[in-house]
Amino acid sequence: MVLIRIMLKNTFLFFCTLLISCGSSTKILSQDVSSKQKPSLQQNVVRDTTKIIQPIIVGANQTDAYIPLLEGKKVGVVSNQTSVIFKYPDLDPIIPKSIGKSFSHQFPAYTHLVDSLLSKNITIQKVFAPEHGFRGKADAGELVADGKDIKTGLPIISLYGKNKKPSNESLSDIEIVVFDIQDVGVRFYTYISTLHYVMQACTENDIPMIILDRPNPNGNYIDGPTLEKEHSSFLGMHPIPLVHGITIGEYAQMINGEGWLGDNLTCKITVIPVKNYTHDRPYSLPIRPSPNLPNDKSINLYPSLGFFEGTTINAGRGTEMQFQIFGSPDLTKEKFDYSYIPQPNFGAKYPKHQGEPCYGRDLRDTPLQSRIRLEWIIEAYHNMKDKTKFFNTKSFTLHAGTEKLQKQIEEGYNSTEIKKTWSEGLAKFKITRSKYLLYQ
Repeated sequence: MVLIRIMLKNTFLFFCTLLISCGSSTKILSQDVSSKQKPSLQQNVVRDTTKIIQPIIVGANQTDAYIPLLEGKKVGVVSNQTSVIFKYPDLDPIIPKSIGKSFSHQFPAYTHLVDSLLSKNITIQKVFAPEHGFRGKADAGELVADGKDIKTGLPIISLYGKNKKPSNESLSDIEIVVFDIQDVGVRFYTYISTLHYVMQACTENDIPMIILDRPNPNGNYIDGPTLEKEHSSFLGMHPIPLVHGITIGEYAQMINGEGWLGDNLTCKITVIPVKNYTHDRPYSLPIRPSPNLPNDKSINLYPSLGFFEGTTINAGRGTEMQFQIFGSPDLTKEKFDYSYIPQPNFGAKYPKHQGEPCYGRDLRDTPLQSRIRLEWIIEAYHNMKDKTKFFNTKSFTLHAGTEKLQKQIEEGYNSTEIKKTWSEGLAKFKITRSKYLLYQ
């Protein structure tokens, strides 16, 4: 996806294109790539004298693996703007982008999954839309109404309005459900909660699910406090760390395997895994997964700056630097040299401190993180003019999954001391996680 030429002494490393078929047959739960595939799909390739790194092929692109399972059936699709099948022009170089720039037309062309299925004469009864809606334009936390897709005429059932779980009535004319949404690997990112409720509803109505897996851009590490059961909510339903290091497909297997659907329910799932992906392999999202995650940098910093959602601090909403900056009028310009003024924009109709100068930090040049950084929220708290107004306790607890973190910050714990209290929960989760990994 990026063409870069780097000279290191006498060795050249090229990022260029490789043609792999997006329609080749594959086994369910198999990542093997046939050597006989017909070239037609371009992705990132690193060439040197010893090896070729194969392109990542998302589940949706492996149409031969799941289209036969849908033919002749009445289908429901859980999707949003990230549910796409990529089209890669042969040897058409992609314009390089900086990690700090917004997702844009510079990425390879694609078609939406719903449009592609309809073009193959698959009978789609309706679309189920998560937070932010089918087209991904609603604010965080904004209720999404039922409606009709203008392009296709399909009915859209909201899973982020009065009902977060598909009703029995909405599933009455459905024989199989396809789930395809790009996640970012953070517990309070609500798409995994939508996954839980869809699995639960499908199980109760004896409807099988196909999950088209996609890489986790924060899948290379596990960190954060483990959710405590008494603080379960749509911002976190299961006892997992804040950064869980698994994909949607792996998470679905964990929900089943750990009995989290309740009442001894187990959903009939078929996972179409990502080819050539490992958790250590970087993945740049080609489409903004929600309105306030505009680029790779914001996704990388989201686990750390997402804590500010439960405080009086603005984390960049009302700018195009969401989750890359933070600030507040209650932080002084004497101690914080960066300033900005939040204004209503796409994804933030009413941002915190709208129209007020906010002083804080610009983190856009921060190196990529493979851990949660607590230093920023600790610094902000200790420099507030009135610390009693810093936390929205209910919201912060739901984001953190525990009451302990707020107390630790208020009592003066530093980052290292706080993280030591996470170690037992992280160790237990790693054991649980290992049972469900599709990508070693």
